[in-house]
Amino acid sequence: MNSINRNQPEENQKNLNGEQALEKVREMISQSDICFFCTEPLSGPSKGVRPMSVQQVDEQGYLWIVSANDSHTNQEIAVDPHVKLYFQGSKHSDFLYLNGEAEIINDRSKIRELWSPVMKTWFTEGENDPRISLIKILPEEGYYWDTKHGNFVAGIKMLLGAATGKTLDDSIEGKLNLG
Repeated sequence: MNSINRNQPEENQKNLNGEQALEKVREMISQSDICFFCTEPLSGPSKGVRPMSVQQVDEQGYLWIVSANDSHTNQEIAVDPHVKLYFQGSKHSDFLYLNGEAEIINDRSKIRELWSPVMKTWFTEGENDPRISLIKILPEEGYYWDTKHGNFVAGIKMLLGAATGKTLDDSIEGKLNLG
């Protein structure tokens, strides 16, 4: 255990496996679907890092992202499908990191299912834009940092801890094994 955890009066570590891990992923992505999506860089100014939005976490646990078929993202996935995703749900909690394997999918019915009008900003021809593709990610493992009782209780515990000089942290963190 790292040094801060020695001052904890309550358990703050919980690794999750299988369905429990998937439920944590769904819960945290529902807080914020925007992530830094990282590939092994081939070219482009972002060095393999870009913000993207997860459109869906399906029943099988796949994450779905809409992308352009002519993007650096798609080119990099075609060479190396291993990706990393970093999420931040709020200023103080709901942090999530995932490793996974990505695949480029061209499924017009799935594109229609995931389509939202705001996507027309990037795909000017609408849901039938020929540049639209999907990235399907199978998360394999990850790590999360969250609160046990929500941000309000965590805030109160932090204030009480600061006032009393005790560590009253409401955080919970752990490994996620999805594969």
